Amino acid sequence: MAETVSGESKTEVKVYDSEEELAVALAKYTADLSEKFCKERDVFTVVVSGGSLIKSLRKLVEPPYIDSIDWSKWHVFWVDERVVPKDHPDSNYLLAYDGFLSKIPIPADNVHAISDALSAEAAADDYETCLRHLVKSKILDISEESGFPKFDVMLLGMGPDGHVASLFPGHPLVHEKEKWVTFIKDSPKPPPNRITFTFPVINSSANIALAIVGAGKADIVHKSLGDDKSSDLLPVQMVSPEGELVWFLDKDAASKL
Repeated sequence: MAETVSGESKTEVKVYDSEEELAVALAKYTADLSEKFCKERDVFTVVVSGGSLIKSLRKLVEPPYIDSIDWSKWHVFWVDERVVPKDHPDSNYLLAYDGFLSKIPIPADNVHAISDALSAEAAADDYETCLRHLVKSKILDISEESGFPKFDVMLLGMGPDGHVASLFPGHPLVHEKEKWVTFIKDSPKPPPNRITFTFPVINSSANIALAIVGAGKADIVHKSLGDDKSSDLLPVQMVSPEGELVWFLDKDAASKL
C-alpha cells in the first residue's frame, strides 16, 4: 500500500494481489462512504461508469453489505452513456442494471438514467436539467469552490488509452469548462455517439475511486503515476477531485510501477 499526495487533492494508491481482493476492498470503501454520507446528508449520491467497474462492485450485493447498506438513500447516476436503447448490449445502464442495480433494493426513482429516447445533444441537455432539479431539491450538493454539482462518490474505470467517462485523449471535450453534461458524436471507440459528464463535474466530487485491473492497463497506470512528466496529459491524469482520489489497482495493472 502506498499513499501519495499530489496537487490539491489527496491521492492514495492501493495495490491488491488479485481482482477479487480489489473487489472486496472497493465494496468496503463504498459502504463506508455510504454510511458516512447517509449520516451527514441523509442521502448518498453515487456515479458509476461502464466497463469492468460494474463487475468490481459485485461484493456490494453480497453479505454483509447487501443487508447493512441503507439502499433507500442511494441515488445512482452515470458518468457517461452510449446513445443506444437501454436494452442494447452497449448500454452502460444495462450493464449496471444486470450486474448491480437489479440486485439491490433501491427505489426506482433514485436511479437517474440518461434518456435513451433522445439524440446525443438533447439527452445531454436533459440530463443536465435533471441534475439541476436535484440540486434544487437538495439531493445533490453543489461545490462551493467550483459551482458545479458535487457528487459524494464517483466509481470510475479507465480505458486502455487512458480515457475516463467518454473523455478521450486529444479530444477537445477534455477542455470543456462550462457545461455539466455534454455529448460526443465522434468517439474514437464505438459506438460514436455518447453523453458524458465534463471534467469540472468529475473534479468537483467529494470522492473518486479509479478501479483498474489487468496487465493491458499497466503502461497507462505507469505513465499516470510514474515519473513521466510529458506535457500531454491523459484524461485519467486530469482526474483531480476536490476531495480524495483513490486508485484501486490489481497487481497486474500496477506491474510497471
